[in-house]
Amino acid sequence: MKLSIVIVNYNVRFFLEQCLISVQKALTSMEAEVFVVDNNSQDESVAMVAEKFPWVKLIANTDNPGFSKANNQAIRVAKGEYILLLNPDTVVEENTFVDTLAFMDAHPEAGGLGIKMIDGKGHYLPESKRGLPSPLVALYKISGLTSLFPKSKRFARYYMGHLSADENQEVEVLAGAFMLMRHSVLQEIGLLDEDFFMYGEDVDLSYRIIKGGYKNYYFADSSIIHYKGESTKKGSLNYVFIFYKAMVIFAEKHFGGSYAKLFSLVINLAIYLRAFLAIFRRLLERIAKPLVDAAFLAGGLLYIEDYWENNHRFIAGGEYPDELSQIAFPIYILTWLGSVFISGGYDKNLKLSQLFRGIAVGTVAILVAYSLLPEAWRFSRAIIILGAAWAMLILPIWRVLFGKMRGRKVFASAQSDKRILLVGGAAELERVNRLVKESQSRISYCGWVGVEPDLSDKFVGSVKDLDDLVSLFEVDEVIFCSADMSAKDIFAAMAKLGKYQVEIKIAPPASQFIIGSNSIHSQGSWYTMDFNAISKPANKRAKRSFDLGLALLLLLLSPILIFLIRRPQVFLKNAFLVLLAQMSWVSYADHKENYRLPKIKKGVLPISVSLAKDSLSESTILQLNQLYAKDYRLESDAQLLWQNWRSLGN
Repeated sequence: MKLSIVIVNYNVRFFLEQCLISVQKALTSMEAEVFVVDNNSQDESVAMVAEKFPWVKLIANTDNPGFSKANNQAIRVAKGEYILLLNPDTVVEENTFVDTLAFMDAHPEAGGLGIKMIDGKGHYLPESKRGLPSPLVALYKISGLTSLFPKSKRFARYYMGHLSADENQEVEVLAGAFMLMRHSVLQEIGLLDEDFFMYGEDVDLSYRIIKGGYKNYYFADSSIIHYKGESTKKGSLNYVFIFYKAMVIFAEKHFGGSYAKLFSLVINLAIYLRAFLAIFRRLLERIAKPLVDAAFLAGGLLYIEDYWENNHRFIAGGEYPDELSQIAFPIYILTWLGSVFISGGYDKNLKLSQLFRGIAVGTVAILVAYSLLPEAWRFSRAIIILGAAWAMLILPIWRVLFGKMRGRKVFASAQSDKRILLVGGAAELERVNRLVKESQSRISYCGWVGVEPDLSDKFVGSVKDLDDLVSLFEVDEVIFCSADMSAKDIFAAMAKLGKYQVEIKIAPPASQFIIGSNSIHSQGSWYTMDFNAISKPANKRAKRSFDLGLALLLLLLSPILIFLIRRPQVFLKNAFLVLLAQMSWVSYADHKENYRLPKIKKGVLPISVSLAKDSLSESTILQLNQLYAKDYRLESDAQLLWQNWRSLGN
């Protein structure tokens, strides 16, 4: 047998399916075997592989032993002359295996081979070729010098930036997403080091190949898509700690004495530096806008106070008490900011109406509270109204000016209908067209682009004109039908579209989902339709605020409720779990298809609690969950809790 492919999967079912479809296409003329090692996924990956790819050798682990151990499980029983370790979030070209194996056969000195990788938008991934992370190389990368001098032989050694990405090259480190190795070399140097749970094992294995007297190569004559970050969340703090700790393990294993200590010191400094920067950046992103808003509001209120005091209220003399600026103003500002937050004024896709609505609601709340206060604390209704007018003026203005300085659009258009181009043959375009329209209601234009030269009136053009069509129709999204286009042609088209701000997606043949550069859309994606979806930020905030408020209220009333609610100890535990955001009061009913729904916290009460379990079929439960997800109503949660409050100890 020529080739054994090993794919380790963990909760990326849709990516895995697309990966296996591309692998199957690339193996049509080759004797090979494919292993999928599943590390206890909870998204029905195992069932999908067993049903749709019965020819795959499936190893289903009951725990998550890590990337290295999972790969070794398959390698130990593999029979191929070559072993390929392949990530599940990849798509290979039809000629990838034939071409890479031909290269290896022609270069007997080659122990391992990596490949040119592009991301989901067609951009080249620099980690396709890398150098060994010596202390100096690691320092250059950590300090940012690698980014400043991406082509330097010295400073960009980590990504070997001095080497062309379009030529086959000898390199030091292979990327773990695609590692093709001779089976005989692995038997000689050993399998993956299982001390590495995730990350670092590719560096270790690459280095051992070189130490064994072989060479590693980067292959540019074929390429793969690697949806980087979908399965491993590389921007997270967890990634920082795991990755750099893996580098410490590597240093202690391969670098002796003071060299290893120096490397370990550099890496540990990097861990804490990156962790601090990540925490600081997240904190800054969350509080920067509210802080700027608060500063502008405070400045405006102080000016309004001074103007109103000297020109209207106290013309003949006198002044407002200090309590106005020291107590009332901070309360006004916090009320406005809180109301803006609840209305979605700090969301990424911000609409001007959300800002205005937040300020208006906050103003009404302030005026209502103002009317209930004693006379001594009713300083000036005019200042509140003028302050609200100032807020409605300054909050959008500073955002627009700052956005223009950064060259970014601040406010989302009220009309967010998408313009889409579908690329493929007529029959497949019919199927994907239905899939798209069922999944998304806000589509203003959906044009067809053909792959054949002779086109009917249904098509707006052919794939050779795709670049111009995207520009002409100001397209937001392009979906390629992989049933009618080779992966190589799709990759080439993606590369040409890199200059446009368009989403690029691929619709695999006969599948009910579309995979994009940043997301997965399945058929019947009710949460992407134009409904009041539970995944909307405003609904998530409202649900959390309701959970928090009710948890506090119930805990205050708990001395009475413990005598009325069944299983009071469990009730108190549930209340604290909701308070700590570990649970929600209401959530989906249990169903095996819930992984398709927007993720929410596990509920104290399922939405089916009022119905007899025996009367509910699996289909009915699924429909209940779908309706809850796509058309969420907070009053439904309140009604359900009112009707079933004695069951809060379930």
